[in-house]
Amino acid sequence: MFKKIYLIFVFPFLLLANEIKIGDEVNVVGVRTNYLTGYGIVVGLNKTGDGTTTKFTLLSIANMLKKMGIYIDPKDVKTKNAAAVIVTANMPPFAKSGMTFDVTVSSLGDAKDIGNGVLIRTPLYGPDKKVYAFAQGPVSTGGGYSESNKGGKVQKNFTTTGVVMNGGIIERDLPFDFDKLSNLTLTLKHPDFAKAREIARVINDAFGKDIAFAVDSATVKVNYPQHIKKVDFVAKVLNLKIKRYNEPTIVIYERTGTVIMSGDIKIDTPVYVSHGNIYVSIQKEPIVSQPQPLSGGDTVQTQKVTTQVTEENGRIFALDSPSLKDLVKALNDLGISPRDLIAIIQAIKNAGKLHAKIVIM
Repeated sequence: MFKKIYLIFVFPFLLLANEIKIGDEVNVVGVRTNYLTGYGIVVGLNKTGDGTTTKFTLLSIANMLKKMGIYIDPKDVKTKNAAAVIVTANMPPFAKSGMTFDVTVSSLGDAKDIGNGVLIRTPLYGPDKKVYAFAQGPVSTGGGYSESNKGGKVQKNFTTTGVVMNGGIIERDLPFDFDKLSNLTLTLKHPDFAKAREIARVINDAFGKDIAFAVDSATVKVNYPQHIKKVDFVAKVLNLKIKRYNEPTIVIYERTGTVIMSGDIKIDTPVYVSHGNIYVSIQKEPIVSQPQPLSGGDTVQTQKVTTQVTEENGRIFALDSPSLKDLVKALNDLGISPRDLIAIIQAIKNAGKLHAKIVIM
């Protein structure tokens, strides 16, 4: 019943490099991704799409066919092989016509699984309601699946959200002219007064003049020096190196149950964890239903469904070591699943015992 946990570690010795590029720690104001959104239809599903009660899907299919010259009443659309979806994407900075990017596809209706379907060409809109890109292609849900029948359902990962790799293509350039910027503004990804001051110092030392200054813990402004091309200047600034500020981090991919831990993660001991699970098992047996004599009925085969719910007794374990390795070993010994691990890590963090940044994707 239990499944061993395999976590991904980025060992601290890999992070012991003392320097890091400024470009890895900051964003350039004006050079940012832009959110795009669209509404589309995924087709080619194996009866796992929206049901007939999802009216907007039926109406969308009828409208799509109408544009292709096929007229059909939405009431006559009975397919379960299609699903209405919201398509989202991050448009990269300086995006030019013809560039491709990944898009995320999320079900809107009651579809069970949109994996292996095909997203029909979908316009993607920017905040100004203009179409900047189109998306199309096969949908991948990362190996998840969902099966259900009378009295039972089995599901792995989120099958109602998927990705179309390189499925978006830019059709309209962004209205942004980098050459018109009067100065360079850097914003720190993780605001810190000491880091902002060091970035300004490194830039001033590199160019031999006071052209950079820290505005606050999150902003550093840099005046463009004369007789240097802006692109060359920005490239040089972003390639300058500062002292690395390591921060222990735990990254959790909640959809897939993947947990990545890096840095010197500390735990205040002792920590006591109580954990229990509820397991649901469903068994189906074929049975033959025999009619009463002279009743005129027919013998039919049906199924007997038995559902059993088992609740584990709460298990308590103590963690006396501040080592992350010991925590993982204890969880492995107990047969904790990755999803239970997420809940335990968040609980320890909320209790103030875990000193690391948690990022949930």
